[in-house]
Amino acid sequence: MYIADGWKDYEIMDAGAGDKLERWGSVTLLRPDPQAVWPMTVGKRHVDARYIRSSSGGGSWEYNASLPESWSIAYRDLRFIVRPTGFKHTGLFPEQAVNWDFMRSIVADFKRRHPDRPFRALNLFAYTGGATCALAAEGAEVVHVDAAKGIVAWAKQNLAECGIADAPVRFIVDDVMKFVLREQRRGRNYEGILMDPPSYGRGPDGEMWRIETGLYPLVDECVKLLSPDAGFFLINSYTTGLAPSVLDNVLRVALGASGGHVEAQELGLPITRGGLVLPCGATGRWYA
Repeated sequence: MYIADGWKDYEIMDAGAGDKLERWGSVTLLRPDPQAVWPMTVGKRHVDARYIRSSSGGGSWEYNASLPESWSIAYRDLRFIVRPTGFKHTGLFPEQAVNWDFMRSIVADFKRRHPDRPFRALNLFAYTGGATCALAAEGAEVVHVDAAKGIVAWAKQNLAECGIADAPVRFIVDDVMKFVLREQRRGRNYEGILMDPPSYGRGPDGEMWRIETGLYPLVDECVKLLSPDAGFFLINSYTTGLAPSVLDNVLRVALGASGGHVEAQELGLPITRGGLVLPCGATGRWYA
C-alpha cells in the first residue's frame, strides 16, 4: 500500500461506523466513508461540520460552527484551496500526495539528466489540479485537461495559491479522448502522463464515459503520446471493485513493449487513533 503520511495540515483523526473524522487545517469535518466498516474508536465527537446523506440520494452539510466559504491548507511547498461541496468532497484528495511525491522525484531526476530540456506532463481528468500544482512546482510543463469549466477555474486558483500562477500550465476544458486524439494528430508527446478517471461521467458536449469500457482504449491511445524519454504513466481509480491488479494488467498490456517497471497498490491514509490505515482507492504506475 502507498501511504500518504507526509501531511501536517491534514489528518484523519478517527474513522469507523461508515464515517471519517478529519482535520483540514483547523477545521474538523465528519464525512461518510464506506470503507470504514469497523467501530469508531471514541465515538463521533463535536465537529465543525458533518455531511449527512439523504435516503433519496445525495446529501447536505450540517454546520456546528461558522466556517469560511473556503480556506487553504499546505502540503510541503504546496497550498490548496478547500471547501465543502454539495457532493461531500472538499476539492482535494489527500491520499494523492504520495503520488505527487513519486512524480516529482521523476521530474527532478529527468531535469538533472537533461537540464536544457522540458519535462512535459499531461494530466487527464485533472480535477482541481493537485498533481498539476505538484508537477509545475518541480519545473514541469503541464497540460491540464478536465471536462468541467468550474473545476478548471478552481485548479487555476490552486496554482496561484501555490505562488506559481505564471508556471507553464495549459488549462483545457475538453473531453479527454477527443483531446488525446487531437494531440496525436499534432505530433505532440509527453514525458509523463497521469489520469484520474471517474467511474462514469460526461464530457462538455455530453460525451459518455464509463471506466469499464473506456479505460483501456484511452490508455492505449495515450501510450502513443509518450516520448522516447518518458518517465511515468500513472492511473488512479476510486471505482469500487476495480482492484489494483486490474490497473497493473492494463499498464502491462498497453506498455508491454516499452520496458520499464509496472506496479500497482492501494492508496491509504493513516488514522491517528488506533494506528490503522484507511484504504482510499488504487494506483497503477509505470516508470522507466
